[in-house]
Amino acid sequence: MMKKTVLTITLNPSVDKSTSVQNIVPEKKLRCDTPKYEAGGGGINVSRALKRLGISSNALFTSGGKTGNMLEVLLKQEELDITPILISSETRENFIVVDTTTNQQYRFGFPGEAFTAEEKGNILAIVDQLNPIPDFVVISGSLPNDVPANFIGLLINKCKAKGSKVVVDTSGDALKVALEEGVYFLKPNAGELADLVGKEELASTDLDHAAQQIIAQGQAVLVVVSLGAQGAVLYTAAEKIQMVPPLVKIRSTVGAGDSMVAGMVSVLARGGTTEELLRMGIACGSATTMAEGTALFQKKDVDRLYDEVRKQ
Repeated sequence: MMKKTVLTITLNPSVDKSTSVQNIVPEKKLRCDTPKYEAGGGGINVSRALKRLGISSNALFTSGGKTGNMLEVLLKQEELDITPILISSETRENFIVVDTTTNQQYRFGFPGEAFTAEEKGNILAIVDQLNPIPDFVVISGSLPNDVPANFIGLLINKCKAKGSKVVVDTSGDALKVALEEGVYFLKPNAGELADLVGKEELASTDLDHAAQQIIAQGQAVLVVVSLGAQGAVLYTAAEKIQMVPPLVKIRSTVGAGDSMVAGMVSVLARGGTTEELLRMGIACGSATTMAEGTALFQKKDVDRLYDEVRKQ
């Protein structure tokens, strides 16, 4: 069977700069270790992780200024298939620093700048002209500042009109818009799902009800709710599967959610079962938490953890 094709879309990519320092204290000059630079942002991380799983994808993202150039260079070094869309504002950076005294990680995320009306039109036009049409489109990550949530709705509609199955991993108003438009696959965490149904928090039975309601209303075919250290629950119209991750030594949670999405999309691309999909997602997410700083998983860790993920 032919592998399905995948496109990832990242509207607010970043270059992640990570370092470590001994004993973070205020008002003192802190001598940091040599920084590491890595490509970041939801869909970009999904494409990077898919590559490690043997699935090729096209990473479409906005790129501007010196940081945008650096982002493109980093992705070419990883031999990814990329479609950068030039914008006038500078691509953002994120800064991650580990205090080696406590091993605590501090994450500083900068906002992306808004697109001009022309840039929005250009992004939609490029998606419209995609040929061949990818089987799966993964729209993942945040929106830049002042880009309205309904822009995600326009993107989703373009992709659905072309027959692509849309996978969405975002939050806030953008997630609400995705739900209104209807997608193939949604991956909220428990807090985001509670927000979607207008609740403060959800008990496990409410979680089931909320996810099943989304599916019954035709807003998604597949919903996976991530529960952090407790694993994740998968829902379709016909089934509910819950799985728990193995215990691992957590070094960093950066990129774990994106890795989880990549693991699940890799199974969709290969035509696997829902059980394999959830198991692979949890294995990839867990394996990434074992990596330092902003690094993603190593394939050997995924292979080992895959067999240790257990059904609840």
